[in-house]
Amino acid sequence: MTIKDIGPAPHAFDIENATRDNTNYRTTVWSGKYLQVTLMSIKPGESIGLEAHPDTDQFLRLDAGVGKCVMGPTEDNLNFEQEVSDGWSIQVPAGTWHDVINTGNEPLQLYTIYAPVHHAAGIIHETDEDAERDEESGVDVPPEWSVQPDNQAEDQHA
Repeated sequence: MTIKDIGPAPHAFDIENATRDNTNYRTTVWSGKYLQVTLMSIKPGESIGLEAHPDTDQFLRLDAGVGKCVMGPTEDNLNFEQEVSDGWSIQVPAGTWHDVINTGNEPLQLYTIYAPVHHAAGIIHETDEDAERDEESGVDVPPEWSVQPDNQAEDQHA
C-alpha cells in the first residue's frame, strides 16, 4: 500500500495495514493544519531515540511487535516505564522526555500523531540516520500551512 501525503485535504486509508506494511523508520502520511500522522518501523534492539518535543503533544499506537516505553521530566529522570505491544497506545505530553525501545525479535510497527505538525509533509526517512540528517540540515520542517506555536522551542535529543 502506497500512501501519499496530500496535505490538509480530506484523506482516509487503512492505517493498521499501512503501519504493518511500512518498512521505513518514518513515513509521513498526512499533514494537516493542526496535526500530523506518521508511520514508524523500529528494528529489533533499536529505538525511536530519547527526545523531548517542548511544544508538541504526541500519541503513538503499536500495531506489531513488543517494546518498552520510558518517559520522564528530564533525560536523567525517566520515572515512567511500561512494557508495550500490539494494541497499546502511548501519550506523550509536550516537554516530556521519551523513548520507545524495540525489545522483541521483529520490527516494532507503530504510528504516531503529532500536534502541532512536526515534520515536512510527505517526508520519508528510511533510517533514523536519515531523519537526524534532515532535521539538522533544516530539510525536515513543518509545512507553511500548518499552525505552529509562537517562539517554538527546539526539540531536545539525548
